[in-house]
Amino acid sequence: MKVAVVTTSYPRWDGDAAGRFVADAVERLRAHIDVEVVSAQSFRHYGIAYGHGVLGNIKRRPWLGALVPMMLASFVHAARDAARDADVVHAHWLPAGWVAARTEKPFVVTLHGTDVELARRLPRLARVVFARDVEVIPNGIELPDARGAEADPPYVLYAGRLSKEKGVLELVEAARGLPLVVVGNGPLRRRVPQARGFVPREELVRVLDEAAVVACPSRREGFGMTCLEAMAHGKPVVASAVGGLLDLVVDGETGLLVPPRDASALRAALERLLGDADLRRRLGVAARDRAAAFEWSHIVPRLLGLYVRVSSVPSAR
Repeated sequence: MKVAVVTTSYPRWDGDAAGRFVADAVERLRAHIDVEVVSAQSFRHYGIAYGHGVLGNIKRRPWLGALVPMMLASFVHAARDAARDADVVHAHWLPAGWVAARTEKPFVVTLHGTDVELARRLPRLARVVFARDVEVIPNGIELPDARGAEADPPYVLYAGRLSKEKGVLELVEAARGLPLVVVGNGPLRRRVPQARGFVPREELVRVLDEAAVVACPSRREGFGMTCLEAMAHGKPVVASAVGGLLDLVVDGETGLLVPPRDASALRAALERLLGDADLRRRLGVAARDRAAAFEWSHIVPRLLGLYVRVSSVPSAR
């Protein structure tokens, strides 16, 4: 079987964080099937694809909107070439789903957090891409063999995009005076003076191993890879009770859930965990056990099974 993966975000070099979870899936799938990737490195994207993402880039530079039709035409051309001998096309993100539909091959679409907002803004696009058959297949994770010791004194870690929807403003307010390490970049970088920006993978793993608590205070979240990765490292997570985070964190068992946009509740949860090493240890052990259900060895067979079902539908050919 051959699958053509189409995506607007994919790592451009070793250590690039863009679309890292897509590349992780491709790497595991290639052990079983032939996979060809069509990313923004394969077609002309006119500066629309990377940086702040498609929506973010157009919002910051509205004139880019006039270039979207040309980007899509280039994207469709590259996707059709890759799909010519493919059995299935797997698109990541809603715009890539529209491109996949243009290949006239059976296709599946993985929707991510930003797709919810995009579908709300562009309902006609969503109607073209969305199907009646929905299957929830989460992103996978690789559990590390060993977990590092906490730093002394203990600190809270935030790793991810510095933007409003990630709850960064609530975190800054909630963590005032608390030991906080912030890794990531985004439009709110100036409002998070201690932010280190994006760091090499090795450094991210180190600060994650040394963290006592990981904060995931998103206002909305499609899944929550940072949350899952923290759990895989045996870290208790304080997360907003929204979206996919509810599928990962069991309140009081693998972490603590708080209402979104509630800085007071977020601070109380962070202080509770920073002040109780035994609780951190208990939640961390349970978090790692729960993360094991998301190992790639469980996820890849589900993806392969989906490809088989989609490609064998007569009406889809």
